[in-house]
Amino acid sequence: MSTATVVDLAGLPAVRCPCGWAQRAFTGVPGAPLSVHRVQIVDDARVHYHREQTETYVILECGADAALELDGVRVAVKPGMAVLIPPGVRHRALTPMTILNIVVPSFNPADEWFD
Repeated sequence: MSTATVVDLAGLPAVRCPCGWAQRAFTGVPGAPLSVHRVQIVDDARVHYHREQTETYVILECGADAALELDGVRVAVKPGMAVLIPPGVRHRALTPMTILNIVVPSFNPADEWFD
């Protein structure tokens, strides 16, 4: 990468993902070391994991009862919290929320795994 890339997350199309609806930035930028996703997580989020990618969830909006499931453990979250999810950790949101997901290396749909 030799120039800066600016993306308006709100202007990106939303695509269905295991968690809900994701707007993915920088996935097509050659050499980008990461991607950034704004994700609207819905009630039917599926447990999944990644073998190569590390995700960082930054909680933007959620209800008072918001929680994630990390390797089978319920973890309460609130806006302003960040959660580092290394490769191999089975995870999902248990309640609707909006997050910023920072994915390293950049998102690859082939690295989404389900038991």
